[in-house]
Amino acid sequence: MAYKSILTVVTSSDIAASALEGAAEMANNQDAHLDILSLGIDHSTPGYYYAGTNALIEQATLDRAREEAEQIDIAVGAAMEGAACRWASDAALAQIGTIQNLVGNRARFADLVVLPKPYGESRGIADEAVLEAALFAGNVPVLVLPQGKLPPQFAKIVIAWNQSAEALDAVRAALPLLQQAHLSNIVIIDPPRHSPDRSDPGGMLSQMLARHGVRAEISVVAATMPRTADVLARHCEDQQADLLVMGAYGHSRFREAIMGGATRDTLEAAKIPVFMSH
Repeated sequence: MAYKSILTVVTSSDIAASALEGAAEMANNQDAHLDILSLGIDHSTPGYYYAGTNALIEQATLDRAREEAEQIDIAVGAAMEGAACRWASDAALAQIGTIQNLVGNRARFADLVVLPKPYGESRGIADEAVLEAALFAGNVPVLVLPQGKLPPQFAKIVIAWNQSAEALDAVRAALPLLQQAHLSNIVIIDPPRHSPDRSDPGGMLSQMLARHGVRAEISVVAATMPRTADVLARHCEDQQADLLVMGAYGHSRFREAIMGGATRDTLEAAKIPVFMSH
């Protein structure tokens, strides 16, 4: 298995803020085709205005989003000039509420979506909406690049393993990268005492990976910090990992948005690329 169709979404003409460079590198490494969606976003919210003005305001904001999409597409073309990979770009516009459908429909036909970090300075609700659209509406794995670029190679990969369906789905989706890595580390944080593999935490996953030619080791660590994301971050740093593979949104997105959770916390603090699937 390999990634033959990769998608990235660019929402600003500031190409440096996107994951375009990393997506192009990934497409080149995987001998894949890169699809680029230049997305202009209408941030307005329909409301109540004087009679007859609502349609005029909506049209004006849509026109502005369309112009933005065209500017992004021009910037994408300039950045991709001379690129080594096969690629194509397409300009589109969406309101915040329709990103789910638009991006989801594009993402569902890709093997992998490559996106920038959705949280932090200069990031907004659209970046989060694009990520969630790919994961939930597109049902496709997402590679999040905090710096927008790929490391020289994914030599050491950490797998966050909690026996969940999301984590296993992420591992399966990441197999092409795991097979290319020098070593993968399965990290288990405070395994439950009554789990099916309590006598050998991570053993069945390690066996499955070995049959795919993946060299894996297992680390069982204690939850010595309040947040799971902090334990994972410290473990990745200790392992000098190039990539973290994890399941996404084991809890609902609403709960994570209000109360926090491993997915959101990890993405907010991410310093290395994160490969996730739901």
